Amino acid sequence: MRPALADSVTPREAWAWAMYDFANSGYTTVVITAVFNAYFVGVVAGNAPWATFAWTAALAVSYAAIMLTAPLFGAYADAWAAKKKLLALTTIGCVAFTALLAFSGPGSLWLTIPLIVLSNYFYGSGENLIAAFLPELARGDALGKVSGWGWSLGYIGGLVSLGACLAYVTWAQAQGQHATDFVPVTMLITAALFALSCLPTFLFLKERAVPQPHLQGKNLLQESFARLKQTLAHARDFRDLRRFLICTVFYQAGIQAVITLAAIYAQQAMHFTTQQTIMLIFVVNITAAIGAFAFGFLQDRIGHIRAIALTLIGWIVMIVLAWAAEGADMFWVAANLAGLCMGASQSAGRALIGSLSPATRRAEFYGLWGLAVKLSAILGPLTYGIASWITQGDHRTAILITGSYFVAGLFILRGVDAERGRASAVQSDIERTTP
Repeated sequence: MRPALADSVTPREAWAWAMYDFANSGYTTVVITAVFNAYFVGVVAGNAPWATFAWTAALAVSYAAIMLTAPLFGAYADAWAAKKKLLALTTIGCVAFTALLAFSGPGSLWLTIPLIVLSNYFYGSGENLIAAFLPELARGDALGKVSGWGWSLGYIGGLVSLGACLAYVTWAQAQGQHATDFVPVTMLITAALFALSCLPTFLFLKERAVPQPHLQGKNLLQESFARLKQTLAHARDFRDLRRFLICTVFYQAGIQAVITLAAIYAQQAMHFTTQQTIMLIFVVNITAAIGAFAFGFLQDRIGHIRAIALTLIGWIVMIVLAWAAEGADMFWVAANLAGLCMGASQSAGRALIGSLSPATRRAEFYGLWGLAVKLSAILGPLTYGIASWITQGDHRTAILITGSYFVAGLFILRGVDAERGRASAVQSDIERTTP
């Protein structure tokens, strides 16, 4: 591990950073992917024709809020060297609102939708902030490797949370309990594991950034908006960063649809039970961890662009397999292919942003990356939700339509030159530090 880290970074600190991926993955695995989304559609919304759309719409609201605030968070974090403080705030918010989801039940849309919006808002905001630490911890030629460590440990964290929930669900079902009894308890399990697992991050991860000179005559909000305006203006000067952000919107739209609707597709199209669905996601998290770890080494060897292109081809194959699957065997193959591609593409994208961003504006540009990812999280799931609503619940057609985002992303990726983009970022830093 040590040769991949920056000079002042210890392996313990890198592990503490990666432990946040371990901690927060329980939320996205249990709440967004495996358990609560299907519970929302089948129980809270009573399997209404608009239930899947309602779920995707609630998430869209939260992602829209993140889009509005993520660049401001990044600008504030750079100006005041406050990434860690903001990360603590978002963590507390996600843990608290996840725990409150335990009060969701049949017909409780008035309560559940706001809790989903808030919990996912704080989760997504924290995801952007923890990513901004990556370039401070890893050497420039090892961003992919270190990012892969974080993503792979994150999937292991998802496994731990999902495994704990699976054990409880299995026990509860043996006692004759129903989803309205055991799903709320899984929300408490997920929140507790998130809170405990992120403690190493706040104990050992250092805030290495230094406060930037403040703008005269402006308050906190005015300065954040001013810095955001500067960031958007400067981002236009980074041709390859700008194109990759557009590419991110498209291919991440497909990924976000799969993450958000995997359990719903498994239960509605493939007729899986809750226990079968949890087991499926459990195994997929293992393949995702393998994909993130292995591709972390591969992408540093073959380049970020080629690695991402390879995963997008894999995603396209996965969509075709899931659409064509009539039995469980082919769907299991498609799901595990999705796991391999998910870990690899997520890790590679985060690393490439770090390579294309100037060192003096990393938090702000990671904020823009977060904006692109959250825009995709609106487009992908909403496309799926609208398609399933219009087709009266035809989830196969919905997933095929959503898969077109991967094709578009692969086409746009062709115009990104990683070496040229990195040279632009280095030149920008030289210009900003030269008197």
